[in-house]
Amino acid sequence: MRNMIAYCGLDCEKCDAYLATLHNDNALRAKTAKLWAELNHAPILPEHINYEGCRVGGVKTVYCESLCEIRQCALNKGVTTCGDCPDTETCQALSEIVSNTPDALKNLKG
Repeated sequence: MRNMIAYCGLDCEKCDAYLATLHNDNALRAKTAKLWAELNHAPILPEHINYEGCRVGGVKTVYCESLCEIRQCALNKGVTTCGDCPDTETCQALSEIVSNTPDALKNLKG
């Protein structure tokens, strides 16, 4: 499995936070911060949008580092991704990701 597939199966290389970090794109940071602040009802600022991937070393957004319940669960269980977890099929948090991004499940299985 590619290292840039997150614990939940999302492709980190397609994440706007990753792309903004990779290209040092402050306009994309601002756009992403605004959207994420609205979606999460939280004060997310452009300077918070720095991210090098969920499962690799390097900087992570505050959400990914400490608030993402899926990442914390996977780390606690010691699984490479949710695809290695026995609760994959019944996990409510994962089902929300998969319902919005069906490719996430394909990434976990492939």
